[in-house]
Amino acid sequence: METRFLTERPFHSKAINPRSGQITLIMTIVITALFGFAALAVDLSYIALTKSQMKNAADSAALASASDLLDGWGAGASHDASTIANMGMLTAETMAAEHPAGEQPVVFLDGIRDVRFGQRIFDVASQTWQESWGISPYNLVEVSVYRNQSSSSTTTGDVEVPLFFGRFMGRSSQSLTATSKAALVAGVGFRIQSGSNLTANVLPIALDVDSWDALVVSNVGNDDYSFDPASGTVSSGGDGIKEVSLYPSGSSSLPPGNRGTVDLGNPNNSTADLKRQILYGLNDYDLSFFSGSLRFDQGPLYINGDTGISAGIKSQLNTIKGKPRAIPLFTAVSGPGNNATYTIERFVGIRIMYVKLTGGNKRVIVQPAPLMDPTVIAGPTTEVTEDSIFTMPKLIQ
Repeated sequence: METRFLTERPFHSKAINPRSGQITLIMTIVITALFGFAALAVDLSYIALTKSQMKNAADSAALASASDLLDGWGAGASHDASTIANMGMLTAETMAAEHPAGEQPVVFLDGIRDVRFGQRIFDVASQTWQESWGISPYNLVEVSVYRNQSSSSTTTGDVEVPLFFGRFMGRSSQSLTATSKAALVAGVGFRIQSGSNLTANVLPIALDVDSWDALVVSNVGNDDYSFDPASGTVSSGGDGIKEVSLYPSGSSSLPPGNRGTVDLGNPNNSTADLKRQILYGLNDYDLSFFSGSLRFDQGPLYINGDTGISAGIKSQLNTIKGKPRAIPLFTAVSGPGNNATYTIERFVGIRIMYVKLTGGNKRVIVQPAPLMDPTVIAGPTTEVTEDSIFTMPKLIQ
């Protein structure tokens, strides 16, 4: 019998592929890098959001604070520079506190530390705007908001912005700053778009340039009435601001016809039109007769008018007493009575202090007043003067 021997089959172990370890290592590195990039993106997005919110707060605070500067500007200023600065700082703090920033419910702002005031004046020689800080009267404000304090040193909301994933890379927070500047911008007239509900606070009563310049530049005039900025009321007794009368003067130094009402609208303006304009301002229909705008930077305006001031508008003038309004200034008048044509040079701000249009010694007494109006046209290179009219505050940074 044949004997068969069973031989063991050789055992072959499965070979280990060295590439699999390399792939695992690469995948680990890639996943770690992707996680790092994702974490970085989250932190950067949060920083960008917080920075944007801080900038919005600074913008709002600067614009609101700049509005306070108006009452300290020019010959009709009702507050001194110190009062204006205190008002502006408080306004900025209040406005900043209405904005969140990241995880903080409000943006913290220290008025003394974070707000400064100055002048922004156009330099004709260099054709550039020059900024001077600490110089009054102020027409420029800068507001800075910070998130730059350590959490252990502050509880006021200006703590550094926490990072979600940066701490794993050795950085747990980020310092941020946002700065805004706003200014009072001098205007060159008034504009109202067709169909707009806006009105321009312009009185249809003209004053000659010489009388105005004597009042503002030379400080010539009486000081018989006082304006209270807190209540907006007028009373007898001086307040340090000189006054002039709009009622037609018999002075031989004035052009024929001299002061009177002007047709800031339909050339056939009625007394009813004048009453409406005094109470509510010029509307889009009024300005449609001037192609939508009354501006004095493109040469003088030639406007029909009537010499003298009718007693029919006495009640309306009394109603707006103490409220800022603009009036046109003229350099010449041609033609008599209701055929007069006034050559208008510019507009200035006033407030009515006293009205008497019946009996003897008729007067409409006004004093200079700072004026800001949403219909004012900004002059991009218009020098800011003591009697400028202003647009609403503008952001310049």
